[in-house]
Amino acid sequence: MLLEIGAGNGYFLGAALDAAPGARGIALDIAKPAARRAARAHPRAAAVLADVWRGLPLRPAVLDTVLTVFAPRNPAEVARVLAPEGRFVVATPTERHLAELIAPLGLVRVDPDKERKLEAALEADFSALGAELVEYPMALTRADAALLVHMGPSAFHAGADTAAQLAALPDRLRVTASVRIGTYSPRTPA
Repeated sequence: MLLEIGAGNGYFLGAALDAAPGARGIALDIAKPAARRAARAHPRAAAVLADVWRGLPLRPAVLDTVLTVFAPRNPAEVARVLAPEGRFVVATPTERHLAELIAPLGLVRVDPDKERKLEAALEADFSALGAELVEYPMALTRADAALLVHMGPSAFHAGADTAAQLAALPDRLRVTASVRIGTYSPRTPA
């Protein structure tokens, strides 16, 4: 059983289920529209409306994998619901992620200390198994760039000048996707 926390429309959960033909999945999100959409993301997926910070509505040690892609995570709760041999997969942006848009649009920057803070937040409940950097160029239209701005953390900080800044971008631009994917196993209780 696989759980994606902060699943949004269920895109990543669907891809993970496609890669694991026998698995079933749960998309968890705090937003009703997201959970409704995620419920239709894959035939072997269900959706649950819940806030990860208020606890996961699952029994202990029932999941094989928990996935979070640029979403909040509650390490103690994830450790509680993962089976002892389970895996926690965490995708986080690096400082290079969408770097070409940060200055021109005044986007929120990725904390240069993000990786260290993530490891510190997880260390009580998890052992790091490894990490991989996934980086590639993306060709975007101005409309694509606008969608990226409005779906990320910068959407909450967008000012009145964001529309003008987007309009000033070229019609087509290249940006960098840069993501760190860490894999963790739950620590065994002492």
